[in-house]
Amino acid sequence: MKRVLVTGASGFIGNACIDVLVEKSQYEIHATSTRPMNGPKQNVFWHQLDLHDHLATRKLLVQVKPTHLLHLAWYPVQGKIWSSEENRKWVETSYNLLKAFSLSGGRRCITAGSCAEYSWTREHCREDKTPLESASVYGKSKNALHSMQKSFCKEAGLSCAWGRVFYLYGPREPQQKLTSSVILSLLERKQAKCSHGNQIRDYLFVQDAATAFIALLESDVVGAVNIASGKPLALKEIILKVADRLDGYDLIQFGALTPAENEPEVIVADIHRLSKEVGWKPEYSLDRGLDLTIEWCRKQLDSKA
Repeated sequence: MKRVLVTGASGFIGNACIDVLVEKSQYEIHATSTRPMNGPKQNVFWHQLDLHDHLATRKLLVQVKPTHLLHLAWYPVQGKIWSSEENRKWVETSYNLLKAFSLSGGRRCITAGSCAEYSWTREHCREDKTPLESASVYGKSKNALHSMQKSFCKEAGLSCAWGRVFYLYGPREPQQKLTSSVILSLLERKQAKCSHGNQIRDYLFVQDAATAFIALLESDVVGAVNIASGKPLALKEIILKVADRLDGYDLIQFGALTPAENEPEVIVADIHRLSKEVGWKPEYSLDRGLDLTIEWCRKQLDSKA
């Protein structure tokens, strides 16, 4: 049986990936989290671990001996991630994890990258064409780790791929993010302050992102692969769909927030590799994904009442 180790398993993407893996029978699933996780999901071995503790990480890898690694953990603080020096710390930590994985007999690893690695233009971001010229510390750090991973895996004989994540939404999305912030504001009958909403982005439901990561893990595809929908979407379309569902048009304040300086007009992925080489396709429409996200947010508010 294959043994997969998932880092960042209690996070936004990690939770969804665990859900997908649990449905499969060919994996013994091991998951790491910095906080205690007392069996929130069946058939998962949870390990409380600070990945920055390299000795503890090596001990866990020796103990588990995973054949597959899905590395999703990174600096999680929204609003600070773009410029924090913690990003550079995660490059070192991730590289040490990769070495420990190799020494423990690992065979294939998948690491989560980001669309922030690209030089953003109006064209679709393509793995073999779009320049990797990030303006942020976050993007530069991800690029550095990807380069290190490629070199190390080639020397160590490991099979590896790099999933560049674009924009996601869905249950457990951080509350500061667009979709969840608008939903929660309207559910509480508060004003939802938004920018003009004309920015074009590539949004994917988190469960679809999870199936994409697991499909990539199970494939033989190597190198960078965009994890995205490949479909351009104006932010205002998401906002208005949420408003329609929650009878909240009067609560939407377009233009209340000023977009960041030099914010690109368009960030959309080319997903040829993901769809053609990995063989993945999405299961959720935007409408279905928003319905499920609203349902989850409503339950969260009800539980706090």
